[in-house]
Amino acid sequence: MKRRQLLQSLPAAAFLPKALAALPQSSTTVYELRIYHAHEGKLEALLARFRDHTMQLFEKHGLKNVAYWLPTDDPQKGHTLVYMLEHPSREAATANWQAFRDDPEWQRVKSESEANAPLVDKVDSTFLTLTEFSPKLH
Repeated sequence: MKRRQLLQSLPAAAFLPKALAALPQSSTTVYELRIYHAHEGKLEALLARFRDHTMQLFEKHGLKNVAYWLPTDDPQKGHTLVYMLEHPSREAATANWQAFRDDPEWQRVKSESEANAPLVDKVDSTFLTLTEFSPKLH
């Protein structure tokens, strides 16, 4: 094998000190854990809005869907939606959320889905970063 082919076949990380190679791919990536407390009897409508509209609008505005969960135990069971989003940075999260809120399609969907009453009573939001020992999320 020629020297050039050999060098091209080696990963670039082989030339970096171990400390640099161990750094996460993006040190600014943040995850947002959101908990929606639905009004009594409104969870199914909230889930439909996410399934049919919100998730796609999130992606449109750079809010990356990671996962969605429903609690299986009381007192959260039956009226709580828990989900996680990935953002390139806190600054990107702020800008992307604003673009999402300003989107006329989102404003229409929200208005139509809440024509009779609001779906959500309370939203909790927590921004998180991965620890250095955390398995990487895919």
